[in-house]
Amino acid sequence: MDSFRLRLGMDGEELTEQETALYDRQIRVWGAGAQRRLSKAHILVCGITGTIAEFCKNIVLAGVGSLTLVDNRAVTEEALSANFLIPSDENVCAGKTLTELCRDSLKDFNPMVRVSVEKGDLSSFGAEFYSKFDVVVVSCCSFTTKKLINEKCRKLSKRVAFYTVDCRDSCGEIFVDLQHHKYSKQKREETIECELHYPSFEESISVPWKALPRKFSKLYFAMRVIERFEEVEQRKPGELSIADLPAVVKLKKELCEAQSLNESHIPNVLLERLFVPSLGGFSDRRSLRQYQAKETPQEFLLLRRYGWKGHNRGRIREALKLSSLAEGNLNRSKG
Repeated sequence: MDSFRLRLGMDGEELTEQETALYDRQIRVWGAGAQRRLSKAHILVCGITGTIAEFCKNIVLAGVGSLTLVDNRAVTEEALSANFLIPSDENVCAGKTLTELCRDSLKDFNPMVRVSVEKGDLSSFGAEFYSKFDVVVVSCCSFTTKKLINEKCRKLSKRVAFYTVDCRDSCGEIFVDLQHHKYSKQKREETIECELHYPSFEESISVPWKALPRKFSKLYFAMRVIERFEEVEQRKPGELSIADLPAVVKLKKELCEAQSLNESHIPNVLLERLFVPSLGGFSDRRSLRQYQAKETPQEFLLLRRYGWKGHNRGRIREALKLSSLAEGNLNRSKG
């Protein structure tokens, strides 16, 4: 038994002396209670792109309880250039899968966190598999797979937070479904208890385009067009090339006509964007905030683009609050 333990609240949970020493700085920032909850969290990550590699590194350093990796893809030159968790030494990589290499690197960052690999197809895992986790983060998979996993998480008796992270060149998107999330925030001298209700992935994406605000982000529509193209053509995310642009533009016209949206809302330059890591640091901060249960968490959809508007080379971030629209759309469909 450890000679010293730090007590964390009325439930008797404790951090060991080793944990207290290792996480001393962050305990001073967000408190021992938040660190305790974090150390008990079990995270599932599906699809280890460059963005997700950054996410995994940060939550492992923060001290989550366990991290499980799922990715059946082989190590490619593209993965080597984008994923810093993959060693450049061919001798180290020989005979190992992408997830095994990432697992070994992550263990070096923080040996106190359990990092494991799960083999198999995401769509074939039953709901009981996802019940083992507190957070599920999905990247580099189809629209259908995202929807399926989100549905399985929502059907569980326990609350499982669900995130999707997609990056395409200088554009990125994060979807968040915390279902029913309670948190507190400070307002002057008063602590206010708050609660947010999140729509599902399907409810959010099903909102008719004509129901969205006039100045809604063009990036949202562009992401939906490319997502639909990949689904129709059975392409994996990131497999698009400039040769596909004419077909993508044609699909854009069809979708805009079906959704009663002017084509100018989806500039062709946005449709040329490809996959690149850029949101990893942002997504890990949002997922960690969930366990701190302090401050307002990320509303369910965030779009980010870098240096796209001609002379404006700065970073543009747009947080989109569509919950009421999704809820209204769902109520209309039920009626």
